[in-house]
Parts: sequence; structure tokens; C-alpha cells
Amino acid sequence: MAQAKISARASEGAPQPQHQQHQQQQQQQQSQSGGQLRGRFYRSTSMADRSSRLLENLDQLELRVEAFRDAASAMEQEKEILLEMIHNIQNSQDMRHISEGEREELNLTANRLMGRTLTVEVSVETIRNAQQQESLQHATKMIDEIVNKLLDDLEDAKIRLMSLYGACTSDVPAGPIDQKFQSVVIGCAIEDQKKIKRRLETLLRNLENSEKSITLLEHQKASVRQSCNSKQD
Repeated sequence: MAQAKISARASEGAPQPQHQQHQQQQQQQQSQSGGQLRGRFYRSTSMADRSSRLLENLDQLELRVEAFRDAASAMEQEKEILLEMIHNIQNSQDMRHISEGEREELNLTANRLMGRTLTVEVSVETIRNAQQQESLQHATKMIDEIVNKLLDDLEDAKIRLMSLYGACTSDVPAGPIDQKFQSVVIGCAIEDQKKIKRRLETLLRNLENSEKSITLLEHQKASVRQSCNSKQD
């Protein structure tokens, strides 16, 4: 009996055949490699989802950023329009046909409104490359040269400004187009092109208002002269 027990223990501790050990090693390797592949697959899927969500968020933010810039640009334009309207009221023909006291009171109100408008600072910076910056400076210089000569020859300045404006609009202009100015404006950034066009529109409106004031003044002088001549007769 003792020998039988010893023989049984010896058979339990005996080494396994080599082909069985080889199979077990293969199973372990496959199990480990399968776990690694599953881990890599899950990680890459998670990274792809995360990247997609981040990209979607950035796309939505880009829309909001553009809307924000558009709103700021609209406010910038509104400020320009308000200042122009206040200035036009102060220099209108009606202001010349009221009493001194009323005119002074209205000017005080207009100056107060202009001061409050100027307290609002709105600035939308335009991203430009070196060529666009140079084109903007050139276009600004061309406009400034005409503006500086407005008092010398109002009619000639108006014709030149209209030719510059014709170079900025897609509509068929009524008069000639300044081809040189057009080539300069094309080299500007899109936002600068819009600002240049708005500036020319403002200048032309102011010129038109000035011409109306001058015409009314000339008619008034003519009426006064006729009245004086009638009394003399």
C-alpha cells in the first residue's frame, strides 16, 4: 500500500508531455494578444469619438465667432451713421432759420448726443497680409488726396469720388471708373473693401448735402436781390 501511494504521488508530480506544454503556451499568448488588440481597438474608437466631438464644438464656435464679428461690424457702422446724422442736423439749412436761442439749445443737445456716441468704442480688427496692408494704405491715400482738395474744386472732387466709388461697386456705374483705384482695391482684404466703399458713400452723401445747402443759399440770395430790386423800382 505504501508503494502504491508513493507511485501515485510520483505520477501527480511528473512533468507533462512537451506537446501539452506547447499548446498551453500558445493559448496564453493568444489570450494576451487578444486582450491587447481589444484594448487598442477600444482606445482608438474612444479617441476618434472624442476628436469628432471636439471638431463639432469648434465648428459651432466658428459660427458664433463670425456672428459676433458681424454684430460688432454692424455696431461700428451704426456708430458712423449716428455721428453723420447728428453732424447733418447741426449743419442743416433748418438750423439757420431758427432763432439764436433755439439754435444754441439744439446744438447743446446735438453735442451731448455726439459725446455719448463717441463714448462707445467698437473696433473690429481685420487680418491682413503684407500685400493687403500695402493696398489699403494706397487706397486710403488716394481718397485722402481728393478729400484734401474738396474746397478747391467741389465739382471736380465729386466727379473723382464717383469714379472711385464706381470701382468698388458691382453695379454698372453711371460714370467713368478709376481703373487704377479698382486694381488697388481688389488687392485689399474683403472687409477693407467694404469699409472703403462705405467711406466713399458717406463722402458722396455729405457732398450732396453740401451742394443742396449751397443751392438753397444761392436761391435765397437771388430772392433777396429780387426783393431789393422790386422795392427800388
